[in-house]
Amino acid sequence: MGICRNVKTEENQLQKKGGTRAALFVYVVAGIDTMAFISKGVSLVTYFSGYMNFSLTKSANTVTNFMGTAFLLSLFGAFLSDTYFSRFKTCVLFSIIQVLGYALLGVQAHFSQLRPFPCKDVPLSQNDRCESADAGQLAILYGGVYLIALGNSGVKAALPSLGADQFDEKDPKGAAKLSSYFNWLLFFITIGAMLGVTLFVWIGDNQGWDWSFGISSVAVGVSILLLTMGKQFYRYNVPKGSPLMRISQVLVAAFRNRNLPLPQNKEDLHQIRSGEAKNGIEIIQRTDQFKCLDRAAIPRNNHEASTSSAHGPWSLCTISQVEETKIVVRMLPIILSTVFMNTCMAQLQTFTIQQSMTMNRKIGNFEIPAASIPVIPQIFQLIMIPVYDRIFVPIARKFTGIPSGIRQLQRIGVGLILSIVSMAVSAVVESRRKSVAIEHNMVDSASQLPMSVFWLGFQFVIFATAEILTLVGLLNFFYAESTSGMKSLSMAITWCSLAFGYFTSSVAVSVINKVSGGWLANNNLNRDKLDYFYWLLAAVSVLNFGFYLLCSSWYKYKKPELNQEGPISDEKPKGKTEMCVV
Repeated sequence: MGICRNVKTEENQLQKKGGTRAALFVYVVAGIDTMAFISKGVSLVTYFSGYMNFSLTKSANTVTNFMGTAFLLSLFGAFLSDTYFSRFKTCVLFSIIQVLGYALLGVQAHFSQLRPFPCKDVPLSQNDRCESADAGQLAILYGGVYLIALGNSGVKAALPSLGADQFDEKDPKGAAKLSSYFNWLLFFITIGAMLGVTLFVWIGDNQGWDWSFGISSVAVGVSILLLTMGKQFYRYNVPKGSPLMRISQVLVAAFRNRNLPLPQNKEDLHQIRSGEAKNGIEIIQRTDQFKCLDRAAIPRNNHEASTSSAHGPWSLCTISQVEETKIVVRMLPIILSTVFMNTCMAQLQTFTIQQSMTMNRKIGNFEIPAASIPVIPQIFQLIMIPVYDRIFVPIARKFTGIPSGIRQLQRIGVGLILSIVSMAVSAVVESRRKSVAIEHNMVDSASQLPMSVFWLGFQFVIFATAEILTLVGLLNFFYAESTSGMKSLSMAITWCSLAFGYFTSSVAVSVINKVSGGWLANNNLNRDKLDYFYWLLAAVSVLNFGFYLLCSSWYKYKKPELNQEGPISDEKPKGKTEMCVV
C-alpha cells in the first residue's frame, strides 16, 4: 500500500511560463519605446535649430551623434545585462533613465528661461535678440539628450533577448515560434515608428515641444508598468559573468600557450563533461576553425601545472569557452558585411525626402508632407511581415524542414540582393525625375515637377522588403548562434551595424563628392548627379554581397552538446516536488 502526494513540480510550473503570452508584453513595450525614440530622431533637428539656436549643420550633426550613440551604447547595456542584471531588470533600469531624459527636456522646453531667446520666426528687425545657449542651458540639453540615448541603448540590448528567452530554441516547435517572434517584434516596432513620425511629430509641431517631451516621458513610464505587469509570465536568464571577460581570458591563455603543441587526441583538451556540468553551464562541441585558439584549452603537464596560475582562468579555459570566442570571431565578418546596406538605407532616408520635395505629392486636394514619405515603406512592412510569417515560412518549411523556413544566413543574403536592386531602381527613378525636369524646362524651378511622388514607392517597397529580411534575419541569427551567456551582447552587435551605417553615410557622401568633383555639391537636385551616386552605391553593394557570400560560406554554425539552462527564472517557482511513498 502506498501513499502518494501529487504536487506540482517545478518543471510543470516553469512550462507555464514564457511563450507568446509573455512575448506580447515585449511587443507592446518595443512599440512604445520606438514610438518615443524615433519621433525625436526625425524631429529634434527642428528643436535644436528653432529653439536652441543651433546652426543647421550643428543641428544635423547633433541628431546624428545622438542616434549613433544610442546604438553604440547598446554594447554597454548588453554588458550589464549579461554580467550583472537579468534582461528584465536591465529593461526596467534603462527605461527609467529614458523617462528622466525626456522629463528633463520637457522641463527645459516648458520654461523659457532654460532656453535662449528663440530665433524661430523672429523678424529681421529683432535679430539682435537672438542669442546662443549658455553653458547651463547646454548642460540641461545634452544631459537630457544623452540620458535618452543611454536609456534607449539598454532597452535595445536587453528587450529583444527578453522576448526571445520566452521560447525554447532547442525544441523544434519553440524554434519555429522563435523565428516568428522576431518577425512580429519588427511588426510592432514598425507600428511604433509610424506613430512616432506622425502623431508625436504632430504634437511637437502643433502643441509644443514641452507636450512632445512630456508625453514621451509618460509613454515610456507606461511601458515600464506594462513590462512589470508581465513579470509573472516571464522566463528569466541568470547572468553568468561578462562574456567580454571570458573572451579576453581565451585570447590571453591562447597567447601564453602559443608554444605548446596541440594534442593529437582532441579529447585531451580541457572540457567540462556533460555529467560534470553545474549551474546550467552550456557545453559546446569543438570546431576545426581557428585552431590557434584551442591552445587556451591545453592543460600543462609539466612542473608548471602544479602552480595555481597554470590552472587559472587566464591560463586554462574550457573548449566551450574557446568556442564561444570563436563564435564572436565568426560573427564579426557577417555583421561587417551588412554595414554598407545600412549606409544605403541612410542615403535613401535623406535624399528621398529631398527628391519628394521636388515632385507632385498631392492625392486629390491633400498634399502629403515631405517628412511623412517614410510612412510609405512602413505601411508596406506592416503588410509584408504577416505575409512572410504566415504564408512564406510555412510553405518553405515543408520543403526545407527548417523551422524558420530558410536559414537565417540565406535570409540575410536575399535581403542584401534586394538592397542592390533597390539602389538600381533608385538610380532609374532619379534619371526619370531629372529627364522630366529637363523636358518641362524646370531644371532651375522651385515648382513641383509633373511627376508623382509615388514613383519613389518602387525603391521604398523593395528596400522595405530587404530590411524585413536582413534586420530580422540578423537578430534571429545572432540570438540563435550566441551562447546563453551572451544573448544581449549579440543583440547589441546587430544594432552596431545600424550605428556604423549611419556614421559612414555622411563620410560616403563627403568622399564621393570630393572624388567625383561634386556629384552632390549643388543645392539643386536637378543639376546634381544623384542618379550616378545611386548607381555607385549599387555597384559597391554588389562587391559587398560578394564579400558576404565568402563570409557566410565560411561560417560554421555552433554545435551545442548540452544546454542545461535555457531561459530560467531567477526567482524560483513556488512549487513542491511530486513525491510518492510506496
